[in-house]
Amino acid sequence: MDSAAPPRPSGPLRMLNAENIVVHLNRRAIVKDISLTAKAGDVTCIVGPNGSGKTTLLKALTGELPFTGRVTLNDADISAASPAELAGWR
Repeated sequence: MDSAAPPRPSGPLRMLNAENIVVHLNRRAIVKDISLTAKAGDVTCIVGPNGSGKTTLLKALTGELPFTGRVTLNDADISAASPAELAGWR
């Protein structure tokens, strides 16, 4: 593992926390100020009409799209992790 890589979350995955997530595409805010907590064992739903940014939010949470805000997995900040590292954590 690269020394600059973020620390891997310890133990089983317990919680995904997202705070104030904003995603811009083509200089337009597609996702604006979204916060959520998803706990292991709970059902978490993201609902909304077509074009409301559900898929864009998920792509930001998985590292496929750049975003502002903070996302943690078991309290480990994922902002410095690559999509491949994030996939290994899941």
